[in-house]
Amino acid sequence: MDHAVFSRALLHPRYWLLWLGLGLLWLVVQLPYPWLLGLGRLVGKLMFYFMADRREVARVNLELCFPQKSSQEREQLLRENFASNGIALFEMAMAWWWPKRRLARLAHIEGIEYLRDAAAKGQGVVLMSLHFTTLEIGAGLLGQVVTIDGMYREHRNAAFDYVQRHGRERQNRDAKAVEREDVRSMMRSLRSGRAIWYAPDQDYGRKASVFVPLFGVEAATVTATSTFARLGKALVVPFTQSRLPNAQGYKLTIHPPLQSFPSGDDGADALRINQWVEQAVAAQPDQYMWVHRRFKTRPEGVERPYAKRSRRRRSRHA
Repeated sequence: MDHAVFSRALLHPRYWLLWLGLGLLWLVVQLPYPWLLGLGRLVGKLMFYFMADRREVARVNLELCFPQKSSQEREQLLRENFASNGIALFEMAMAWWWPKRRLARLAHIEGIEYLRDAAAKGQGVVLMSLHFTTLEIGAGLLGQVVTIDGMYREHRNAAFDYVQRHGRERQNRDAKAVEREDVRSMMRSLRSGRAIWYAPDQDYGRKASVFVPLFGVEAATVTATSTFARLGKALVVPFTQSRLPNAQGYKLTIHPPLQSFPSGDDGADALRINQWVEQAVAAQPDQYMWVHRRFKTRPEGVERPYAKRSRRRRSRHA
């Protein structure tokens, strides 16, 4: 896919409100980093009160995944998680618009040698990540150091799509955006020795998924990680990032490549991935995207744990 290109069509009046909002965000994000963390927590508090649907999804997920915690502990974790989601808004803007040198000062990277060794050998890499709230800034910081192609899904709003792609691509102009459904391009990239960011921790439905436990709950888990590694002749290298306390920045960790992967058994591979997801999320549960309906696809005969939106809307007008 070609790099993002600005066109005059993006100046159409239907995009003016978006441009205004992005302009205000650009101004705010020029503030000192500690201030942005505080503002983000305030935004997260507002999100907690006004995004009722997402709040309830996150609450259900925490109940399912951490039944050993008390209701008070889960409620506190829920509020901390929304604070992290609020901070993520400004981290996204930082990754897109901060000067590269200013952004780089926040990075503390471990394990970069695993990616550099693979690149030196011409070995493709599936950089297996997760949907943490720090996803955007983590990818941006890593992209300053090594070339990482990204899985990409076009946004419905053309102006936002341009801003998003341009912001991501500016960290490393050699990086490519690969359409999520474009498996052939992905295979070509992997076989040519490139690294591709990929996160297998969301619910993409029954197609190409198997049910294996995640935090003790049967979860539809994609088998694509094994497929990409096998067909792309690639290593699977786990990658996590963490927002450090006291405005110290971000710790980016490239973990050792998975050994004996894929195994030839998609179910066993999916279970292994979920076990890694559990460990990574349990280490920083407040920074994970719990607002996603991770358990929406259920085994036959098992009801979804989330309230139906239509039913909830009817109840409001009852």
